Amino acid sequence: MGSTLVLIDILGAGALLLWGLRLIKTGMLRAFGSSLRVWIGRGASNRIKALIAGFVATLAVQSSTATAVIAASFAARDLLSGVMGQAVMLGANIGTSVAAAVLSLDLHWLSPLLILIGVVVFSRSGRAGGKGIGRAILGLGLMLLALDLLGQATEPMRESAVVRQVLLALGGAPLFALIFGTGLAALASSSLATVLFVMLLAQAGVVSPELALVLVAGANLGGAIPPYLAVMSDGVQARRLALTNLAVRAGGAAVLTLAAPLLARLAQPYFADTAALTLGAHIGFSLVLAVVFLPLLTPLCALVERWMPHQAALDFAPKYLDDSAMSSPTIALAAAARETLRLGDLVGEMLQLSLDTLRGHDDLARDRLSAAEDEVDRLHNAIKIYLARLSREELDADDIRRMSEILSYAVNLEHIGDLIDSGLSELAIKKDRRRLSFSPEGMEEISAFYQRTIEILAVAQSVFLSRDENLARDLVKCKVEVRQMEALSAERHMERLRERRLETVETSSLHLDILRDLKRVNAHLISVAYPILDGIGALGDTRLQPVKRKG
Repeated sequence: MGSTLVLIDILGAGALLLWGLRLIKTGMLRAFGSSLRVWIGRGASNRIKALIAGFVATLAVQSSTATAVIAASFAARDLLSGVMGQAVMLGANIGTSVAAAVLSLDLHWLSPLLILIGVVVFSRSGRAGGKGIGRAILGLGLMLLALDLLGQATEPMRESAVVRQVLLALGGAPLFALIFGTGLAALASSSLATVLFVMLLAQAGVVSPELALVLVAGANLGGAIPPYLAVMSDGVQARRLALTNLAVRAGGAAVLTLAAPLLARLAQPYFADTAALTLGAHIGFSLVLAVVFLPLLTPLCALVERWMPHQAALDFAPKYLDDSAMSSPTIALAAAARETLRLGDLVGEMLQLSLDTLRGHDDLARDRLSAAEDEVDRLHNAIKIYLARLSREELDADDIRRMSEILSYAVNLEHIGDLIDSGLSELAIKKDRRRLSFSPEGMEEISAFYQRTIEILAVAQSVFLSRDENLARDLVKCKVEVRQMEALSAERHMERLRERRLETVETSSLHLDILRDLKRVNAHLISVAYPILDGIGALGDTRLQPVKRKG
């Protein structure tokens, strides 16, 4: 029973430590997330600045995983090169090791004060930024409290023969010790928490210097696994960044594991105890990686690019955004327009898949719909970044107008994708979950509305490509037709509702919500005609009729 209570104390204190880390990370990201992203983005002009940016960001959020995800998101959108992204990661490694040094100080007396301040700031603040700061302060206080509890919980381990035998066995099997440390850090999603735990074990006298070094190596290796798993679906650039970071840490961990017996003998006289050696090894590990790999990032990233090339065959990869056309704005705008038309085709596929999902004819339609929405988001981001880069060139008034039209249409298509994915698709899921069925008349009306929306999308695509004034007028006239279709379907639905038809009563809110979302989809599509008509002065300021004055 005594050993069970000790284990519960350790697990509980460890959970509190991880929760404190989470509060610091989420609090700082909510309070300063945009500033940190800007800091990382601006710091990526050279390797040293990028390293410092990663160091500062990680020191603020107490999580190299968060910094890695931010850097990977920039890399996925081509806002950060592989070399600069990896420099950010090297700085993040140093940041988390310095955080461990700060938290290793005897500051348990500060814990109650920080918890009190954090609760007061969080409760009294009315803004998200203030609440984020309060959350971070509370998290730091909980971390210090957890470290004190962990220190107390590990004291009985000094007399535990079982623990000593297990750790002695790990000390004699460095490979298993490396795997143990790696798994511990990966499960905790924090190399910082793992290193602090190893330090507490060292203070309890149950970890040898050699084993402490191997566990530090495992903690650093395991800390690189969560970022890689987090960006698996974020594109090849993000995966390259996370994989390179994982490879760098794996190489360092292998060297440290092999050299642990020698390094322990050489370094032990310079450290007061094994806990201090553990902290020194953690800091030294990150510094050595930065010194060794910072000059080698260019060939290293090139090697990873050859091993993990662009997958051009993927549907969501841009096909027409040619960087070589940047010197000719007319050609570049034509390429962006072609890519935007492709974006419109994807939205058309989403509309058809959404209808298939509502009809229940295709069990896999929902999965394909979610994948298509991801493609829409990626293509939209690629078009937006391409146009942003093109805007740096010297453009005349016509080019600027056309670029604005392309960007506006791409944004509207992306909004339609969101409407389909988070609106129409969710309504279909709700229908299936509740085992509901539309009345035959209701399903026919919804299908007709969908089909007319797909036809209007085809007209919008033609208007966007040709910029034909007469076609643009016809497209705007469709707005009246759409409004009439919605009103007529709603009126017929209410008639069926008054007749108390069971299918109509059960699906009433779903039916009306689908009509509303389809009307919004059509509004986004029809808006492509407005810039064209506005350019020729054919667009009125208001639809209100003038007031006829009496007398």
